Amino acid sequence: MNKSLHRIYIVLFIIVGAGVTILLAVNGYQYYSTPLEERFFQSQNDLLKPSGVWGHGFGIIGSLMMIAGVAIYMIRKRVRRFFNIGFLTHWLEFHIFLCTVGPILVLYHTAFKFGGIVAVSFWSMVAVVASGVAGRFIYVQIPRTIQGKELSFSELNLMNEDLTQRLKSEYSINGNIIARLEKHSQTDKYKRVGFGTSFVMMVQDYFGTRSVLAQIKRELRHLNLRTEREKEILRISRSKLVLSRKIGMLRTTQKLFRYWHIVHLPFAITMFVIMFIHIVVTIVFGYKWIF
Repeated sequence: MNKSLHRIYIVLFIIVGAGVTILLAVNGYQYYSTPLEERFFQSQNDLLKPSGVWGHGFGIIGSLMMIAGVAIYMIRKRVRRFFNIGFLTHWLEFHIFLCTVGPILVLYHTAFKFGGIVAVSFWSMVAVVASGVAGRFIYVQIPRTIQGKELSFSELNLMNEDLTQRLKSEYSINGNIIARLEKHSQTDKYKRVGFGTSFVMMVQDYFGTRSVLAQIKRELRHLNLRTEREKEILRISRSKLVLSRKIGMLRTTQKLFRYWHIVHLPFAITMFVIMFIHIVVTIVFGYKWIF
């Protein structure tokens, strides 16, 4: 999948996810904003209540999306025969899409009415989604190949040195720009960084990187370079700064990611176990949707 196709792939997910959310919110606003005891008298009640044609369907489709999202990603990640089917990063993005839109549909299935054991499943689902967002942030901090394999320190250091050499050899960049990049690319400042301060440092580095790039951009303008060449130098400089941060914080982010699994997995198991019980009870009581 080339960059253009991948961009379309991501944009399509965003459009579908946002479109579903907006359509459901607009179409059902009057019903969902009505107090629970008055909804029975609403014309949309037979459609949007949890056992209604639409409401029940939201629950079924949303649950299937979450099950499929988890199953497909886990199979692709762990079963060797599927290792060469697409890049793991792209499957992760598909997993995130299904496990974001799915919970939105389940939310509308509940008609914003939570109670009993199902409430435990719902709030577990909320915790899974919230921790998934955090997990995605931590995941992208760990440098990987496009196939999803983690890069070693030696590989990362070689990449970092290669970026510097490219600036020197291909673009003839030396002096103040290289010195500034090397100064802000030191990894020693990340030693002994605790979990509590790691996120603070990431935020500080984000703004620090923008400041350094702004300074480099001002210096490049004095060299009267072509716009395309200037943009490429800035892109490589940014890559070097970001990569240096990731190298410095690699051990911390790896630990965070391991601890994240410890938090994420129990919520996911709880959600699916109670979801299964809920589905069985629903079928036993005769709620079979359109079948």
